[in-house]
Amino acid sequence: MFPTLKDLFGWGLPIDTHSAFVALALGLAGVVFLVESRRRGVTDPRIPYLVLGALAGAAVFSRLGTWAQHLDPSKNLSLFEQLAFGHASMLSALVGAWLGVHVAKRIVKYGPRTGDLFAPAVALALAVGRFGCLFTEIPGTPTGSDWGIVLDADAAAYTGAPAGVPLHPSFVYEIVFHLVAFAALWFWLRHRPIAAGELLTLYVAAYGVFRFSVEFVRGNEVAWMGLTRPQLFLIVTIPLLLARIAYQAARGRLVVPAERMATHGQTA
Repeated sequence: MFPTLKDLFGWGLPIDTHSAFVALALGLAGVVFLVESRRRGVTDPRIPYLVLGALAGAAVFSRLGTWAQHLDPSKNLSLFEQLAFGHASMLSALVGAWLGVHVAKRIVKYGPRTGDLFAPAVALALAVGRFGCLFTEIPGTPTGSDWGIVLDADAAAYTGAPAGVPLHPSFVYEIVFHLVAFAALWFWLRHRPIAAGELLTLYVAAYGVFRFSVEFVRGNEVAWMGLTRPQLFLIVTIPLLLARIAYQAARGRLVVPAERMATHGQTA
């Protein structure tokens, strides 16, 4: 059971800390999504169904991404247990959200690309949501020096981390990355002549590279050849994302001509 806000800070009702920050993250993401939709003049009544598709896909795949941890199926949780009680994966949630949007698009027959609407909202949501991880999960691996997060006996017992040892604040690294990414998207990139839908691809590719690097101090279980499960996933997906970006750039599809800037803002 996760510690509650009352346990950690003495705040009000005993609300699950991780869930509280996830709820806050989704709320802020919804506001950002709404503001960006209005700025771009996207008023199609089918858009809410795409948001629902993203949320449903993220909710389901966040759990499924950590399901098959053992080659022997009997050692894994049942499907119901995994969906109800299994650990969540941020990377799997992103994949699920992407799939959910595309399934919703097929159902409601919506054609235009929507990545630009989601990119800043996702960046802010991940930054806020990671605070929940910071307060409830193992911070990272030992720093090997006298700086880092030091857990007391109770916190160490809960997270499974060593007590009294400075640990890398890996979730702080992620929070900073996503806040910087949000600032770049919100104040700069969304005003640049980038082709419709490509902002999300650029952001996810950057996060993939960053996440692969931060995994070395994250404290996740090593699965194979010194790499964690997220790294094994990323070592396959990062080249695909970078190849797609290079392909689009080589064919002049990553940046729109200057004369189409005004239209781009309306159709992204």
